[in-house]
Amino acid sequence: MFYDYLETPIGRLLLAADSEGLRHIDFATSKYPTSLGADWQRDAASLRPVAEQLNAYFSGELQDFALSLSPRGTPFQLSVWQNLCAIPYGTTISYGELARRVGNAKASRAVGAANGRNPIPIIVPCHRVIGNDGSLTGFGGGIDTKRQLLALEQNRSGLFA
Repeated sequence: MFYDYLETPIGRLLLAADSEGLRHIDFATSKYPTSLGADWQRDAASLRPVAEQLNAYFSGELQDFALSLSPRGTPFQLSVWQNLCAIPYGTTISYGELARRVGNAKASRAVGAANGRNPIPIIVPCHRVIGNDGSLTGFGGGIDTKRQLLALEQNRSGLFA
């Protein structure tokens, strides 16, 4: 596993990937932090494409990421995360709508739990899921970070440029 850190307008991010693709993005204040493995190697060059695309995203120049992703999770979690990737840039959906898209309209809580365990936030855009009443709820990077990401996408010109 290779890792590096990226300084961004929303704080320092831990990036981690293996030969299959990006496995983790962690916020400095992550609810479920990734522990560095004893065999992990710091390697900025291996993560340069991720860093470049994240920097372009934060400057408002990139809306769709083109990276190999390799999240690990249960089949249900993987289904939720795949559905997150189908939410268009600059839009939001509710947990109830995401549950419907996953195939079980009554699974809002389970969808919320899977959303909260997303190991690749921002690129797998869990920040685009909001409460049924339109409120901003739960986010591993904190509600203020979620608000900033949504504002960036709705502005489209680069909130942080």
